[in-house]
Amino acid sequence: VVSSDSSGTSNSGGESSKESSRCSTPVLDAVRSDRLRDKMRRRMESGDQWFSLEFFPPRTASGAVNLISRFDRMGSGGPLFIDITWHPAGDPGSDKETSSMMIASTAVNYCGLESVLHLTCCNQTKEKITGHLAKAKHLGLKNIMALRGDPVGSDWEEEEGGFNHAVDLVKHIRSEFDDYFDVCVAGYPTGHPEAESYEDDLRHLKEKVDAGADFIITQLFFRADTFLTFVDDCRAIGVTCPILPGIFPIQGYQSLRQLVKLSKLEVPEEITRVIEPIKDNDAAIRNYGIHQAVEMCRVLLDSGKVPGLHFYTLNREVAPTEVLRQLGLWIEDPRRPLPWAVSAHPKRRVEDVRPIFWASRPKSYIYRTQDWDDFPNGRWGNSSSPAFGELNDYYLFYLKSKSSKEALLQMWGEELKREESVFEVFTCYITGQLNRNGHKVMCLPWNDEPLAPETNLLKDELEKVNRRGVLTINSQPNINGKPSTDAVVGWGPAGGYVFQKAYLEFFTSSENVNALLKVLKKYEPRVNYHIVNVHGRNLTNAHEMQPNAVTWGIFPGREIVQPTVVDPVSFMYWKDEAFALWIEQWAKLYEDESPSRMIIKYIHDNYFLVNLVDNDFPLKSCLWQVLDDMFELLDAPLETLADGMPGDGSHGDGSHDNGTLAE
Repeated sequence: VVSSDSSGTSNSGGESSKESSRCSTPVLDAVRSDRLRDKMRRRMESGDQWFSLEFFPPRTASGAVNLISRFDRMGSGGPLFIDITWHPAGDPGSDKETSSMMIASTAVNYCGLESVLHLTCCNQTKEKITGHLAKAKHLGLKNIMALRGDPVGSDWEEEEGGFNHAVDLVKHIRSEFDDYFDVCVAGYPTGHPEAESYEDDLRHLKEKVDAGADFIITQLFFRADTFLTFVDDCRAIGVTCPILPGIFPIQGYQSLRQLVKLSKLEVPEEITRVIEPIKDNDAAIRNYGIHQAVEMCRVLLDSGKVPGLHFYTLNREVAPTEVLRQLGLWIEDPRRPLPWAVSAHPKRRVEDVRPIFWASRPKSYIYRTQDWDDFPNGRWGNSSSPAFGELNDYYLFYLKSKSSKEALLQMWGEELKREESVFEVFTCYITGQLNRNGHKVMCLPWNDEPLAPETNLLKDELEKVNRRGVLTINSQPNINGKPSTDAVVGWGPAGGYVFQKAYLEFFTSSENVNALLKVLKKYEPRVNYHIVNVHGRNLTNAHEMQPNAVTWGIFPGREIVQPTVVDPVSFMYWKDEAFALWIEQWAKLYEDESPSRMIIKYIHDNYFLVNLVDNDFPLKSCLWQVLDDMFELLDAPLETLADGMPGDGSHGDGSHDNGTLAE
């Protein structure tokens, strides 16, 4: 994220069909259709080949946390979409964190990934299926893969009051939801194992397309000519929609056997001849699988008949990622459509402004604003009461740290001796140095990722202030007209220029704040500040209702875009979350009443949350000088600091502060 101490999701913001069709459609290109089928059409017209990825819902809550983290990593390579399988035995349409519905919803809303939700006819009435579709629409899902599904037993049993064929499900989707969903169906390059014949199965496939399917993804296969013949046969009977080959990089002997058993396929002799002698060597099999997949995919892509590749990942990333890298399809574009991680929910399509405070916690911001009917577009506006939802459950799987309790204790300290122990944690996070126990601090409660490249521009200054108890959780350097294509601070379409005001947000003690307030007097009006404690005592020299734009961009043929603001009203909502993270994610690692827990609780109860904005962005940032002056005052004789300090910070209720915080 541009305005943070943590990295954010990187998506392209350029103008080519490939860039505008990456999984997170750039908000600045909102005039284009964001339907998946239209993204495919644009890519096909321009000759830009793509890839997509299939995942299955995990069985455990910790597995869900890991899978969402994998979405963020694999999403960086630019898949056109992902799809999530439907497992009838796993309560797939429920609100459980391991359900197909919730995993797909999280991918769309919190990871910004275009997602296709599988839906099967198995063990479901027509009414139940309609309910699942309505829920999917409400959650922002726009794409369905309509499948009959595998029988629960050995043979398919008629579904009373339901559907027995995928074509009936496609017809139902079109009947009940018209053209809202893009619909995908399955194709079988060697024919469905239950079909009377290969030709009969092709006729059934055409029926599904004629009923309203938009594209086809095939079952896996092992030879390129198997798929290419299938495509020719489909075209010969009038199937004209995109047909995507299902690619399965062989990753292990047992997983291959299991998948072959489920799909009722035979492994060609030339493959079994290679893998049988190495079946106990996972690394050797994976290397062979990567080589075999790359060679087959090259034949497919060179045929001119394959617009994109669909990978069965088995929730693994090494093999699919390596295949895509070797094919040149894995493209990590450093540019982003906006300085923060976007959501792919259709109602957020026009959203292009957010408060800077959630820069490192975009999933939390999306969660807390999920019930908004409208999202800021063009400007934040002068809103007295943005309705942020409460964040009471810090352990929702998509908000939880991806690190285990054990890993967090190794990073943040098995035992804290004093406040300075906390300063050391922050400093190690900033510098990348090992902590005193030899572990690297890869995250903080407010930043679940390593530092963003942009933060490296401020590393030396951040290290110095964190060592002295200015505990930074968010920062950005001032930028004056850098190209939008800049690898570190760029965002938005090519050909533009981006600007930023220097911003710094941190926790610090009341003693430091007393000195800071005294120092800030000589920096007004250049520096705006907001200072608040956990109880809501609020001091500011900014307008109580007026947001301050701290990031903006100028692009050819467009109005100025200002995607990041410091909003005083939102800051009070963020304050509750920022302080709560001390307790929810850090203090609760330790036993009740333990010294470590009491140290974190003391900071939570007594420190202030401060944000500073240097409005004079063309000049060198003065914020570091502000803090230097604060430290100089703190190092001076006590009577200097104790002199009367005429504060005029607002409490947020119209009253004003006329003394030090230590009263």
